[in-house]
Amino acid sequence: MTSATHPLPHTTTATPPPAAPDTVPPERAPRWSLPALLAILLLAAVLYTWNLSGSGLNSFYSAAIYSGTQSWKAWFFGSLDAGNFLTVDKPPFANMVMSLSCRIFGFGTWQMMLPEVAAGLATIWILHSSVKRAFGHAAAAVAALVLALTPITVAINRDNNPDTILVLLMVGGAAPALRAVTNGRLLPLLGSAVCFGLAFNTKMLAGYIAVPAACAVYLLAARPKLVQRMVNLLIAGLVLAVSSFWWAIAVSLVPASERPYIGGSTDGTAWNLITGYNGLGRIFGGEGNGGGGGGGFSGSAGLGRMFNDILGGQISWLLPFSAVALAAGLILCGRAPRTDLTRAALILWGGWTVLHYVTFATAEGTMHPYYTTALAPGIAALCGGGGVMLLRALRTDKRWMWVLPAGLAVTAAWSIVLLRRASGWHTWLWPTVGVVMAAAIAGLLVLRSGGRVRLLAACVAAAVVAALAGPAAYAWSVPSGSVGGMGGTNPTAGPSTGGGFGGGPGGGGGRGGFPGGGELPGQNDAQGGGNAEAGGGMPGGGQAGGFPGGGQNGELPGGQDTSGGTTAPGGTGAPNGDSGSTSGRMGAGMRGGMMGGGSGGANSELIAYLKKHRDGATWLLAVSNSQSAAQIELSARVPVISMWGFTGTDKAMTVAKLEELVKKGELHYVQLGGGMMGGGPGGANNSVSSQVTAWVKKHGTKVKESAYSKTSSSSSTTDQSTIYRLDPSDIS
Repeated sequence: MTSATHPLPHTTTATPPPAAPDTVPPERAPRWSLPALLAILLLAAVLYTWNLSGSGLNSFYSAAIYSGTQSWKAWFFGSLDAGNFLTVDKPPFANMVMSLSCRIFGFGTWQMMLPEVAAGLATIWILHSSVKRAFGHAAAAVAALVLALTPITVAINRDNNPDTILVLLMVGGAAPALRAVTNGRLLPLLGSAVCFGLAFNTKMLAGYIAVPAACAVYLLAARPKLVQRMVNLLIAGLVLAVSSFWWAIAVSLVPASERPYIGGSTDGTAWNLITGYNGLGRIFGGEGNGGGGGGGFSGSAGLGRMFNDILGGQISWLLPFSAVALAAGLILCGRAPRTDLTRAALILWGGWTVLHYVTFATAEGTMHPYYTTALAPGIAALCGGGGVMLLRALRTDKRWMWVLPAGLAVTAAWSIVLLRRASGWHTWLWPTVGVVMAAAIAGLLVLRSGGRVRLLAACVAAAVVAALAGPAAYAWSVPSGSVGGMGGTNPTAGPSTGGGFGGGPGGGGGRGGFPGGGELPGQNDAQGGGNAEAGGGMPGGGQAGGFPGGGQNGELPGGQDTSGGTTAPGGTGAPNGDSGSTSGRMGAGMRGGMMGGGSGGANSELIAYLKKHRDGATWLLAVSNSQSAAQIELSARVPVISMWGFTGTDKAMTVAKLEELVKKGELHYVQLGGGMMGGGPGGANNSVSSQVTAWVKKHGTKVKESAYSKTSSSSSTTDQSTIYRLDPSDIS
């Protein structure tokens, strides 16, 4: 029997039970177990999908997903544009999945998000199953509920960032590793390696953070002899390498002239992306990741980062309790056999939590709040499994009677601190948490040794409700649209609780996420506000809707269907897929260049002009950065070149390459100025971009604003953002 069926987990004085047989008979499921799981999955489905059409998605990934529906080459490489000039700065697995969904059902919000929602629900189901095997049905239900109500998990599972699929694959890797510990077989271990390899191809080294915990638990607790365990791990390592590096190897086998530039790299290769921007650059800064403690999105690096004003309300609610549960659980396992499943599970999920915590807390590179969703499965498993162990100890051993109450008291106290940080937000909630938890703790102490099981169960339920009330309120704020973070670019949950960079709690909530106090142009703030005011938005902030194609209510530019319909490529969107609508309006009335740096966003007249005078070119336009290119591409449904990538440090465009594109007639228009995030002239890629700028000004012809704008009184575009026309005859 596993310790999940013991009346009391092992203690340091208990006689060690005999080794468990190879086949462990499953615990008989109580009648409430399956209905409880289904109810939690239904709750999660509501949180992930309610008002989903009104949410802002990340246009950077949306453009790549759209491109994957137009070109299989773009689908494989993860190209930002269907012309395959530049990829996104992540491996393509998550985008592959979403692009396939859109190829089948049509391109739209729901079609794109269907795999993300399914992945979020599958993660809950897998975690429930894994916790159930080690700790029992009650622990599994608590773990599933904690995961479902983790605020940052709700926020990111409503977005098209790759983190939702990343977490699914990592949990899908951890669960079979624990299964391999139980049955001693190699196949589950190889399945674990495949899942972690696919996680690597979703977000590179981020997919490996939990691998040491999975390896350690197998080496320490699996049934085969030590030599066999080591051999099995070596075999699994080979499978991990194959499942991790197949894409990078395939990319490297394609000549550089025949593949897109790998975004985020410094030399256009996947290997550089692995070791640099998505590798050591995340830990130590540099390689496009900035420095000085996480790029400003999550506060200063340090072991207390998870509890600061920015991240505290996103992930830290149950961190103290999970720490108590882990330490106490390991002590309670005592002198259990090496193969004890309960201790193995504690090592696995405890290792998961510690590794992710230390990595995220100390990262000097880019550190978005939504990365911390990867902490949630470990916290949830420890709260469920460790919590049940502490409850059993409370009832049967006087030496442990104060540990669970102390853990619950700390949890309530920290919840009150977090809720009070959100000044003026649900002020009734924190006193309620305190009163309910105090009553629950008193009831547990009074009823712990009595036979009034139902009253004791009611006290346990009250403690769970009090512990999860704060996270639940934060989680519900996202689908309800009452508060929340910056749409798809940096999604967060809950109210603003302080200063910061990047939006969300500690980052300005729906407003003020970027310098200048404006939200991401084109995204609707969660409190019903509009776009960034003049001077807000991105650095050098532009007018409202500064990003081209910024639709209202978080629509995808170019007519994203916000009622579940599809949009035909090349057309404008409308509910139910009708064409000719302006539901995906592009910031009508804006004037000037493509990007929101000073001159505002592009208007439909300019897009129409560029499409009319495209003259058979592959790309509609070349702009300074990927976010701008993505928004234009989604508006025009035509490939757009990002010359310097997402951060402005990619050296994707050179004078020689630009000259070649112009000579072949594949590109006619280049935008200068209006860049963001350091890209373009004067940015982080100053040397190369300055050469390109000088070449364009020498050989190109300015496009006058009066050529496309009926309302223009100016004879030329603004100095801050100018469109140039280039033809083969100009450089012959």
